[in-house]
Amino acid sequence: MKILLLVVMSFFWILLFYYSILAVAGVYHRLQKSKIKQLESYPSVAILIPAHNEGLVIADTLHAMSKINYPGELNIYVLDDASSDNTEEIASSYENLYKRIHYVKVPPGSPKGKSRVLNYGLSISQSDYFLVYDADNQPEPQAVKLLVEKAETTSNAAGAVGYVKTINANKNLLTRMIAIEFQVFQLLMQSGRWTLFRLGTLAGTNMLLKRSILEEMGGYDPYALAEDSELTIRVTSKGFTLPVVHDAKTWEQEPEDIKVFIRQRTRWLIGNIYILEKTFKDFSFWKGRTFFHSFQHVLTYLFFVFFLLFSNTWFVLSLIGFDLPKVDSPLLMFWFMSYVVYSFQILSSMVLDKTTSPYNVIVGIIMYFTYAQLFLILLTKSFYSYTINRIKNNTIEWDKTRRFKDTKEKNAA
Repeated sequence: MKILLLVVMSFFWILLFYYSILAVAGVYHRLQKSKIKQLESYPSVAILIPAHNEGLVIADTLHAMSKINYPGELNIYVLDDASSDNTEEIASSYENLYKRIHYVKVPPGSPKGKSRVLNYGLSISQSDYFLVYDADNQPEPQAVKLLVEKAETTSNAAGAVGYVKTINANKNLLTRMIAIEFQVFQLLMQSGRWTLFRLGTLAGTNMLLKRSILEEMGGYDPYALAEDSELTIRVTSKGFTLPVVHDAKTWEQEPEDIKVFIRQRTRWLIGNIYILEKTFKDFSFWKGRTFFHSFQHVLTYLFFVFFLLFSNTWFVLSLIGFDLPKVDSPLLMFWFMSYVVYSFQILSSMVLDKTTSPYNVIVGIIMYFTYAQLFLILLTKSFYSYTINRIKNNTIEWDKTRRFKDTKEKNAA
């Protein structure tokens, strides 16, 4: 038992050290000034916006799209996937006003989901690059230009990844926590991986890719619910890079209701479990720099969960006075150090994004006890759902995130 505990402790400290180094590297990257040069000529870009019943948000999205400042050829495609609300009416009105906005009805097909819609969008458009935005996104005017400039000036780049901010962060405690989580992932973890390993991770929106590269790889995997993560691994496995551009910002709406949040995150987690299965089946996912993406998946969805459960269990047993095995290093430090590293990441991201406030700090302090622990419940639920569907040989279909009445304020977080 004592040997087993020592082995667990060793892995735990390695994991904490890894995440700490990523955070420090992320801080270093964010403190560097951007050095992106303007291009002599700008390649053509097609913006693809998958849409299904987006009447609540699509007008604000297309208004933001109409303000995009891009010196090259730009076409914007609203890909309507069987909407039954007023999405068509709103999108068509913008098509009539702006020659670069196009409303497109996507033919029915299966499996349902974002990947199939994007594949259709690629088939009916022509451009050097394509850029994906979700239907609730409001990119800033310079976002496309900054992404293209970074992709064109970075060696062996397949595209570029921007920054996704939360437009309704001030709505309630849940949206505030989601906004802080996004800051940590994109301002620290994303930046840290780029600094240390020259690895970027596609975020599903505000992401630019070369059309020719994706076509060579056969397009999107229509069965991938987390199409961004799956595509990240495939692009990296081909030797390409995905530079990170934090100045290229888009604002998107996050779930304001816990039920909507659970459905969204369950879909995300099921999608990532699918990728986890693929990484164990395909050895190419472990070659070269792709190793770090696959390893990150194993860390997040296997080791991290195990250590989080272990540290929580040990903490509770210690509090109630349970007679625990004695080892040289205090095992109660498992829980304490997990909390310290998690809090350091949150506070660092706030400072970097200039969103530090008494309220945000308090929310950040309690997130480990609430928001982070919810991850365990959702992952357990997702593993169960994925396993049952695999046993029954069922196709897990796309589950659209419900929208809320759009808020026009762009909050600090």
